[in-house]
Amino acid sequence: MILAGENGAVPFQRHQHLCNCNGSNGLAEDEREAEQSRVRESSDVEMEGGGRSGDGGGEGISDVDLRFPIRQPLQRRSVVVVGHALTSKKVESFLQPKLERVARLKGIMFVPVDHDKPLSDQGPFDIVLHKLSGKEWRQILEDYRQTHPEVTVLDPPDAIQRLRNRQCMLQEVVDMNFSDPFGKVCVPRQIVIKKDASLIPDSVEKAGLRFPIVAKPLIADGSAKSHELSLAYDRLSLEKLEPPLVLQEFVNHGGVLFKVYVVGDTIKVVRRFSLPDVSKRELSKNEGVFRFPRVSCAAASADDADLDPSIAEHPPRALLERFARELRQRLGLRLFNLDIIREHGTRDRFYVIDINYFPGYGKMPDYEHIFTDFILRLMQNKGRKRSSIGCCC
Repeated sequence: MILAGENGAVPFQRHQHLCNCNGSNGLAEDEREAEQSRVRESSDVEMEGGGRSGDGGGEGISDVDLRFPIRQPLQRRSVVVVGHALTSKKVESFLQPKLERVARLKGIMFVPVDHDKPLSDQGPFDIVLHKLSGKEWRQILEDYRQTHPEVTVLDPPDAIQRLRNRQCMLQEVVDMNFSDPFGKVCVPRQIVIKKDASLIPDSVEKAGLRFPIVAKPLIADGSAKSHELSLAYDRLSLEKLEPPLVLQEFVNHGGVLFKVYVVGDTIKVVRRFSLPDVSKRELSKNEGVFRFPRVSCAAASADDADLDPSIAEHPPRALLERFARELRQRLGLRLFNLDIIREHGTRDRFYVIDINYFPGYGKMPDYEHIFTDFILRLMQNKGRKRSSIGCCC
């Protein structure tokens, strides 16, 4: 939604929106109150990370649905404009009606970016939210960031690019060598094979990887194929794999993984079913390569399953918060998720097996409130920085 004048889109002073006061095209007062009541009820959800969604996060943002004129004296209302450049699939899964409803209530507007027009000619935007790939798009965003430093781009394209290659995706986790009193977080031993499949058996033996071995495509571009994986049980089967790929030592983890969603400084943990453990007996009996679809997304939620507590127990929250905070700073990203497993038979040894940028937040409980509060915090922090820069001491 852009206000237009004679010469096209017109900035409205950091998006100060003038509400129509005559009510001629609005809902009747009782209909409007009923509508707002329904939206408020859906928004009044307890949030992880502090408070209810309506408390504090929207300071200075009036609880109104900006689509409708309001019967009240003329006044200015702050509007946060988020330009989104997303694939059609991501638009469908992320921009669900409830998210847009909650966003309007908090004074946030999601506006699609027109790919046929220069990005600099659009807006004005407070935030640009994107999940597109390609060198041309990355260059467009980098140029835009240089010429529009007042706009927050989520997230820097060069930082995102690192997560599209599994060879370097987990390197920051390795370099962190993270441990605290609640446990240790590391990655399974792995090697990268870029070309010749005939070299795989010797490479695996030289690296000391134990069977079974998980094979994943080297490039993680968000496609269904990039999320497929294979499980190789013996040396002979390794030559059936198709490089380029990453070979990762399989770690028994009770058939459960934890998806840790990161939205700024907020985390949300969801338990999912995963590949089952492989016993020594099964390893000796099985041979060949077994292929699997997108395991962590296709699997049903394990949150309500009756599981052994030693398997079902979430990783300590204090550990996850500290780990996610440090990893966020190292990656330079604010929107991602971690696939984490706990080594079966231990309480405090965890492995990160994948990192995904701008994951399927639509599957995260209460994502509408978590995400919109995140946007408001971004704007509040930006306002504080501008105030401190302009302050004379």
